[in-house]
Amino acid sequence: MPTEKLTFTGHAGTPLAARLDLPTGPHLATALFAHCFTCSKDIIAARRIAARLAAMGIAVLRFDFTGLGHSEGEFENTSFTSNVDDLIAAAAALDARGMAPSLLIGHSLGGAAVLKAAPKIPSIKAVVTIGAPCDPSHVTANFADHLPEIAEKGVAEVSLGGRPFRIGQGFVDDIAETALQASIANLGAALLVLHAPLDQVVGIDNAADIFRAAKHPKSFVTLDNADHLLTKAADAEYAADVIAAWSKRYLALPEAPKTANAPEGVLRVTEADAAGFLQDIQSGPHHLLADEPEKFGGTNKGLSPYGLVAAGLGACTSMTVRMYARRKGWRLAGICVDVTHAKTHAEDAAAGTQVDHFERVIHLDGDLTDDQRARLLDIADKCPVHRTLEQASTITTKLA
Repeated sequence: MPTEKLTFTGHAGTPLAARLDLPTGPHLATALFAHCFTCSKDIIAARRIAARLAAMGIAVLRFDFTGLGHSEGEFENTSFTSNVDDLIAAAAALDARGMAPSLLIGHSLGGAAVLKAAPKIPSIKAVVTIGAPCDPSHVTANFADHLPEIAEKGVAEVSLGGRPFRIGQGFVDDIAETALQASIANLGAALLVLHAPLDQVVGIDNAADIFRAAKHPKSFVTLDNADHLLTKAADAEYAADVIAAWSKRYLALPEAPKTANAPEGVLRVTEADAAGFLQDIQSGPHHLLADEPEKFGGTNKGLSPYGLVAAGLGACTSMTVRMYARRKGWRLAGICVDVTHAKTHAEDAAAGTQVDHFERVIHLDGDLTDDQRARLLDIADKCPVHRTLEQASTITTKLA
């Protein structure tokens, strides 16, 4: 996954540090990611989600809010409102590159920020919150013991996640005065709420309040046993998969570029897990996973390579039979194709040349005569993928 380091000017005129994670294949859309309170763009969950989305064709800009991470400025002078302004500035920076964001993703307090910012960014079509509070003042629970000192001195140093931060009274006043209900109700974009029922930092009731305040289209997906920061890789990857699958409905992703030699466009396979065998497969707006079973060192999150070949044969068979029956006007109600393959990919790689044997069992449902069923069985052998598998193919391989 190519990653570009860049800076843009934040709300206070100071440079903000960002990373733009780019797809290795066609660029289908752009997302803007807002991190959690006092976190950074490089938090594990942000990196994992950005990597998964980039593999699916969605570029992701993640940046450090003013005074955090590698961004300049004083954190004690920031507020929730300044975070929202930083998000708007990030969207403008993307727009200037011809990559106006259509998807906003916010984690924790960043989720509250994207809800506030979305109505002010015209290009946004979809918004995702992850473990977000409905009331931004919820964040004061992290430093409640210091509120009297902040009120007395105007600022206090607090420890959050084992790190010192100076928080000013302006921040406390701003989040106390900020209400999100109107922004949520007038979001002007589709909303996906992701939240873990056992979240000990931001309770699940916040997700319910956000969902109730929003207008349709809106969706809620539970993150099951995930913790607030999505520290487990499987939880971050699940969130990314859900976001990618859900957002396709609202982002109007373009089709893959087509050429005379590649009438269906270029299909891109990208390694998703260097420690195992998980692969992201992207073809235009379509995404799927390939993997190996656990007994062969994989994580079993997708079809095996031979499973994908068998799927192509089964799908092509069903389509070919349907086209013929439709052209004849036959009363074929439904088709089901069972495909088995005589060997596994791992055995093939280890043993060298072997003969492949695919077996198809075709189930035809409908008011058909015996002659019609027999004819449809013959037609199944005319399936283009069937012919490709039976004939010798030429494969040309070269380094990029």
